[in-house]
Amino acid sequence: MLPINAKTPIGDPFFELHEVDSTNIYAIDKVQSNLAAHGSAFFAKSQYAGKGQRGKTWISENGSNIILSVVIDPSFLLINQQFALSVMASLAVFDFFSAYAGEETKIKWPNDLFWRDRKTGGILIENHIQGNKWQYSVIGIGININQTEFSPLVQHAASLKQITGKDYHPSELAKELCAYLDKRYNALKAGHRSDQLKEYNLHLFKKNEIVRFRKENIAFSAQVESVNEIGELLLKDGLEDRFHFGEIVWIV
Repeated sequence: MLPINAKTPIGDPFFELHEVDSTNIYAIDKVQSNLAAHGSAFFAKSQYAGKGQRGKTWISENGSNIILSVVIDPSFLLINQQFALSVMASLAVFDFFSAYAGEETKIKWPNDLFWRDRKTGGILIENHIQGNKWQYSVIGIGININQTEFSPLVQHAASLKQITGKDYHPSELAKELCAYLDKRYNALKAGHRSDQLKEYNLHLFKKNEIVRFRKENIAFSAQVESVNEIGELLLKDGLEDRFHFGEIVWIV
């Protein structure tokens, strides 16, 4: 069981792993074995069963990127405020990446990291709730750092090295990312949920632009407006005016 009102900073302790199936799976196993609590961070050089959104696999070149999972205590939030964690994590990843890649960094709904029109990272949050009480959450983050060649199955990907032309130490950058996560977590805990949502929308990918979407077998165009506090994407002049994640697909 995680300690309530945990004060340990995110990234303390910081574990470096050579290879795991998935850092999220590994972190969850440690929490359930009472070997990890709020703040624990697990960085892997390689994972062979990386988890992405909607059952997809996160593929990463061995030793080239950030593969990180952190354990957090979300017990100060209500159960219906789960999207606030996604906003918090997205902003932390945005803070980190934009510090190196600049203002063309964006957050694609719900929590992907984009630079221009190319995906550079993603987030997978697994919330563990018992009854009406939070137990813990694990935030899994993958960010392309030094990788320059991508599988043909991965479209429109980019890495920090491709953007800046520089090589980096992924584990050191992961520690920096933990500091950004800790700052955003503490702000959320201090009651800045609505402020964080406003900032999230400020950096929203394709905001105020016309985008093509598909719902089931119907393609349509709509203007991206914003994302609300429960995580619905709000559109203008589209098939409908709001969608939950998984209801529509971006047509790139």
